[in-house]
Amino acid sequence: MSKSLSKDLRERVICAVQGGMTRRLAAARYGVAPSTAVKWVQEWRRSGRGEARPRGGDNRSYVIEAHGDEILALIDETPDMTLAEIAGHLKQAHGLVVSQSSVWRFFERHRVTLKKNRTRQRATAA
Repeated sequence: MSKSLSKDLRERVICAVQGGMTRRLAAARYGVAPSTAVKWVQEWRRSGRGEARPRGGDNRSYVIEAHGDEILALIDETPDMTLAEIAGHLKQAHGLVVSQSSVWRFFERHRVTLKKNRTRQRATAA
């Protein structure tokens, strides 16, 4: 994955376009792709922001938190449910489409392990 280009370069391209230069000419002058200059200027005109947006991190699994109590109750009732079954339940019950990795991150945040350890099961059964 590439790095974000500097805020200074973004500002120079935007200022050049504001000064009357075309986006393609500004892009050529500062050594960026024309599509990049177009996107930077569009974002600046739309929101007034010239800096890059934050990168990385988990941006989607927070939607699953709204159903956290239900998911934890499902695991209490049926401890051997798979991640795919939990994702399928959320889709069927709420129309919420989540990936198995989002369900996994939910359990990781809540420190829930889903290991099926036979030694542990024998120790608790006695």
